[in-house]
Amino acid sequence: MKAMLLAAGIGARLKPLTDQKPKALVEVGGMTLLERAIRHVARYGAEEIILNVHHFAGQIEQYLEERGNFGVKIALSDERDRLLDTGGGLKKAAWFFEGGAPFLVYNTDVLTDLDLGALYRSHLASGQLATLAIRSRPSSRCLLFDADKKLVGWRNRQTGQTRWCGTENAEAAEYAFSGIQVFDPHIFSYFPEEEVFSLVELYLRAGASGKVSGYLHDQSIWMDAGKFEDLGEAEEIAKRLPR
Repeated sequence: MKAMLLAAGIGARLKPLTDQKPKALVEVGGMTLLERAIRHVARYGAEEIILNVHHFAGQIEQYLEERGNFGVKIALSDERDRLLDTGGGLKKAAWFFEGGAPFLVYNTDVLTDLDLGALYRSHLASGQLATLAIRSRPSSRCLLFDADKKLVGWRNRQTGQTRWCGTENAEAAEYAFSGIQVFDPHIFSYFPEEEVFSLVELYLRAGASGKVSGYLHDQSIWMDAGKFEDLGEAEEIAKRLPR
C-alpha cells in the first residue's frame, strides 16, 4: 500500500511552536507528529509514502535523512514555492499513485489508533472512489451522509452554509471528518482545473457519482493535535497510543 501524509501546512493553530519549526515536527508524548504518522501508516502496510512539504521544508528533509526515513521509502512533494491546500497537494502528488492500487491519505496532526487495515479492506470491498473516516463528534464543519453512509453534502455548522453533491437530502446525517481516507486512483478524474483547492471540493465532485462513502469509527481513539491550547490533552492521549 502507498500513502500520502499531508504535512505542508504552516501550523498557524500551533503558534508559537511553529514559528521556528514545521507543524509535523512538533512533539507530542516524546515523538514528533510526523514520526507518529509514519509509524502508524507503516504498521498497517504502507511501504511507500509521499510527503508534501512547505513550511520549514528543509527541516523535514534533514529530519528524515538523519533517521533513515524510519525504514520506509519516502518521496517529497515540494510546495515551497506555493502552498496548494489539501486537494491541490494531492493533485501535485498524483503521479505517485496513478495506475496503482487504492492508497491512503493521512493528516499528520491526527492522533489515533484507528485500524487502517480495516479501513482499507472496507474500501476494497465497497468498490468506492473514496472512503472517508468519520466520527460522531462536535465540529464546526461536517460531512453529510445518507442512510447508507454515502456522501451527499457538506455543511458549515457555524454559518449554516450547505453544499450538496446533487439533490438536497433533508434526512442527511452530520459526521465530522477524521483527516484519514482511502482513494482509488480513478478519483483523479474528478480533480478541478484549479491548482489550489481543498479536498472537500474533490469529495463533493466525486460524491455526485454516489461512490464516496463514510467509515464510522466512534470506538477508536482520535484527536486533532493541531491546536496549541489542546497539547496538554494530546499528551495524555499519546500515552494510550502504540509507539
